[in-house]
Amino acid sequence: MSARLSARELLARAESEALARQKAGKPVLTSPAPVFDAARGAATVYVYDAIGSWYGIDPKTWVPEFAAIKAKRIHILINSPGGSVFDAEAMRTVISQHKARTICHIDGYAASAASTLALAADEVEISAGGMLMIHDAWGYGMGRAEELEACAALLRKTTASIAAAYARRTGKPLAKIREWMDRETWFSAPEALEHGFADRIYVPGPAASSTGTDKAK
Repeated sequence: MSARLSARELLARAESEALARQKAGKPVLTSPAPVFDAARGAATVYVYDAIGSWYGIDPKTWVPEFAAIKAKRIHILINSPGGSVFDAEAMRTVISQHKARTICHIDGYAASAASTLALAADEVEISAGGMLMIHDAWGYGMGRAEELEACAALLRKTTASIAAAYARRTGKPLAKIREWMDRETWFSAPEALEHGFADRIYVPGPAASSTGTDKAK
C-alpha cells in the first residue's frame, strides 16, 4: 500500500477486490472472526476490510455483535482503507459506549472513516510502520442543481462533524484539523503520536515494545 494513494483510490481498490471475491464465490468479508480470552477477560476484534456491507464489514451485524461482547478489555485491530462514513459512525458510537476498556491497535493503516473508529477507543496504539489518514467527506451525486447543492451541503456538515471529533480527541485547534483534512493528510506513527491521534507507538519484532503515553489501567 502506497501512502500516496488517495482516499478515492483506496476505496476503488477495496470495491474492486470485494467484487472479485464475490464473483469468485468467496465471502466478501475477509476480517478474521473475533477472538475471546476468557482467562484474561479480553476480546480481540478485527477491522481488516473496508467499512460498509458492500466491502465486507456490515454494521448491521458488526455493531450488535460488538455490543454483546462480555469482556473487561476489547482490543480492536485495524488495517482498513475506510469506507462509508455513516456506517463507521454507527461502529464508532458502539465502541465509545461499551463498558469495556477499548484499545485500538493500528496494525497497518487506519484511513478515512477507519481513522474515526480508532479515535473512538479509550487508547490508540499505532504500529511503528503504521499510518493514519484524514480527509474531507466526499461522495457521489446526480440530479438537478438543487439536488447537487443539497448534496454539497450535506458533505460540508459531515466534514464539520468529523473535524469536531478529531479536535476533541487530539486537542488540536479546529482550524488546524480542517487544514489537514483539506489536504488529505497521512500521518506516520511518530506524527500520529505527536499530534494526539495515537497514545503510543508499538515497535514489533523480537524485542517488541511500546513508546509514548501509556493509558492502560
